[in-house]
Amino acid sequence: MAENTLGFIGVGRMGGRMAQRLLKAGHALTIFDTSDDAARPLVELGARRVDSAMAVASEAEIVMVSLPTPPIVEACALGPRGVGEGTKVKYFVDTSTTGSTYAKRIAAGLASKGIVAVDAPVSGGLAGAANGTLAVMVSCPDEAFAQVKTPLEVLGKVFRLGTEPGMGQTMKLLNNLLSATAMAISAEAVVMGVKAGLDPNLVIEVINAGTGRNSATVDKIPRFVIPRTFNVGFGIALLNKDVRLCLAEADALGVPMVVGTAVRQLLSITEASEGHDADMTEVVKTVERWAGVKVGS
Repeated sequence: MAENTLGFIGVGRMGGRMAQRLLKAGHALTIFDTSDDAARPLVELGARRVDSAMAVASEAEIVMVSLPTPPIVEACALGPRGVGEGTKVKYFVDTSTTGSTYAKRIAAGLASKGIVAVDAPVSGGLAGAANGTLAVMVSCPDEAFAQVKTPLEVLGKVFRLGTEPGMGQTMKLLNNLLSATAMAISAEAVVMGVKAGLDPNLVIEVINAGTGRNSATVDKIPRFVIPRTFNVGFGIALLNKDVRLCLAEADALGVPMVVGTAVRQLLSITEASEGHDADMTEVVKTVERWAGVKVGS
């Protein structure tokens, strides 16, 4: 086992791509995932697979995780056979989206075991994970940042948000609130255009030449809505979870979220109608159904 071995837990759609970046950059990697299909490509690239989060944390000082929900991250960190029971780990680097409440609780639990928690949620989607162009939002003590900065830079551009647990997570929630809002309002605009007889391709082209341009009109609608593929790779349930976390954090801070609340309602309706596994771009289907039109082919 290499002295500079990194650990990675959760090598699914996002995590697997990030782990591949680390392997190709020359890092030795010990991984854990319950899915054989997720782990296999990494093992073929040279990763060592073990049978628990604890086992990863007994082989690597830096353990990175990419997991779908805050309770799963917490169980991975603090639960039985979790990272906290490892014998070598010093830094727990969470690239998931958990929100600041969970981040602070996990950091406190790990601190009691001598492990430093590092906020490092990422944004940029599957393409960003594969290409190493993610935005990595880091919050941790200075000493920890010096240790984790090099592997994180393999994943994309690293932004230092602060030193306290939860600061990176708050930044990620703000980003995802805006991403969700752009998708929701752009869906409404394009559906209205189609209902009025406009060509959706021209609607998008004009918007992108003007002041309405945003991430949904530039990428998601032309690539995944108009062709009706709906496979941007980020699920509606995960986005809804992120917006819910953001609204809860805003409420705790005393910040009104009038628009954010409306976005969450639209996401919740879409999740209920299209299913938990639906793509985030399928939010347009809810608006289409109400309007009685369809965008694209």
